Amino acid sequence: MNPYIQYMYSYPHKTAYRTLEGIFLQDYAHLLSGSKNSLYLHLPFCQSKCGYCNLFSVTGQTPSAFSSYLDAVERQARQYQEIFSAFHPAFTETAIGGGTPLLLPQDLLERMFRILDTYFYSGAERELAIETAPNQTSREKLQILKQAGATRVSMGIQSFCDQELQALGRQHQARKAREALALLKSFGFPCINVDFIYGIPGQTIESLLTSLKEALAFEPDEIFLYPLYLKHGAWLPPSPVSSAGHTAYRQYQEASAFLRGEGYRQDSMRRFVKLAVSSPQEQRPFSECGFGTSLALGCGGRSYLGNLHFCTPYAVTAGECSRQLRRFMDTEDFSRITHGILLSEDEMKRRYAIRHLLIRPGLDIQRYQQTFHSQALEDFSLLQDWIRQGYAILSPANNTDYLTLTEEGLGLSDCLGPQLISPQIRTKMEEWEAALSVSKDEPYPQSLP
Repeated sequence: MNPYIQYMYSYPHKTAYRTLEGIFLQDYAHLLSGSKNSLYLHLPFCQSKCGYCNLFSVTGQTPSAFSSYLDAVERQARQYQEIFSAFHPAFTETAIGGGTPLLLPQDLLERMFRILDTYFYSGAERELAIETAPNQTSREKLQILKQAGATRVSMGIQSFCDQELQALGRQHQARKAREALALLKSFGFPCINVDFIYGIPGQTIESLLTSLKEALAFEPDEIFLYPLYLKHGAWLPPSPVSSAGHTAYRQYQEASAFLRGEGYRQDSMRRFVKLAVSSPQEQRPFSECGFGTSLALGCGGRSYLGNLHFCTPYAVTAGECSRQLRRFMDTEDFSRITHGILLSEDEMKRRYAIRHLLIRPGLDIQRYQQTFHSQALEDFSLLQDWIRQGYAILSPANNTDYLTLTEEGLGLSDCLGPQLISPQIRTKMEEWEAALSVSKDEPYPQSLP
């Protein structure tokens, strides 16, 4: 079995989205009524394009381009505020990603937070997460994050080995990552997360564990382990991690066992959370994550409002990223939804199952039945196959039954999750991939025209 088919961070993937007509944001505004809404701001700017990256981002931009982008974001935020004002939404979770948000100069970073505070009410208990990278982490910018109330800062380190960083096309050196992480730690943010990659060409189990041991010296609150995927849009030669899947899987097994042994709770194939000394057996509490409302600002982020998912068209190549970014910056009316997908009940079931199965404690069987008035094990017979194969178990907890991936099943998340993709969504994804494979665009984004 190939452990590495696809990273199922959400469902359906953006490549299944298509043109929408007659969809207006005000018709869905009532879904944001009240609290517990999420807000996501996408800043698609990077210092350089990493060799493995096929995310929506551009390089080579100037502060003037950053400012023009924030002009468009503020125009979008103002229109959204007007549309939602009657429903008084509170956005208790805010995430800022990219790209590299801290690539913004200090004055524009401060402006970015002013936009969020001006147009979106968050309440006193807002969780604010933001991403950074070693080369962009400075004392002055971290002070801005502190003043803005950041509760979680995530840094992409990937490795503490310079040869492995070079193989990935990263622009920072291990020395800079150490300095940046030490500086980040000194600010006392409530949660610090660091990302690492395994399956890197030339990487060994020993070198991976060496990087993780060095990371533990900084006592991060969370560690994410990502397998190296090289897909269309990355400038390293397209060769999926599956070609070295056995080696990568061995690295995953050793690294996950190591982190669990060092007091980190494994919540998913990728996420490891440091446990308090006083409660080493703490379990992740169940959190509903199938129907949350989330609103995105900027070019590249996606919004979830009921069965409506929408975003700007997905792009990974140089030309298409630049074109989509220019279209966003030229947009005057953000109330019309022109690209996305309307999920059927079957697709909502699949999304709900995927979002819960791939993170512990798993899929709440009773809650699924109450939500959809059907049985998960009957709707998806392959779940019974997973139980028979030892990839999942039914486990009672808190007066309910959870379908939970076993340790082996958790490590096969990127193989098991894709099995729940519907034939209709899979066809759309394959059509998008086929169109990309014949594209004449450059493999990584350059400057805007």
